[in-house]
Amino acid sequence: MKKILIVDDEKDIVETLSFMLKAKGFECICAYDGEEGLNLAKNSNPDLVILDVMMPKINGYKICRLLKFDNKYKNIPIIMITARSQDEDKLIGEETGADEYITKPFEFSDVLEKISKYLKQNETV
Repeated sequence: MKKILIVDDEKDIVETLSFMLKAKGFECICAYDGEEGLNLAKNSNPDLVILDVMMPKINGYKICRLLKFDNKYKNIPIIMITARSQDEDKLIGEETGADEYITKPFEFSDVLEKISKYLKQNETV
């Protein structure tokens, strides 16, 4: 079973994504601020991270950079899901190493498509 870490300070988004992904056969770990998310990313060995940008303690860009520039974690795919939709925000996401950048509001099917792309779990989707 593939493990997905969801990091977002909006409880509704975390719970909705977690519920939907568990229904598709994924294990989900959840964090509600950047610091907790970074610790879980380093200690729980997720197969993929879904990451918000604007969060308390540590923002998503910094978490992404810290993970992607560390040889131990650099191969974990990171999908950023954020309300920040300007081109410059997407560019910063790319520069910090995000594999995908999805803006809110989003369709669950889009998120699932990106997850499948990185985890090659088409048989589960």
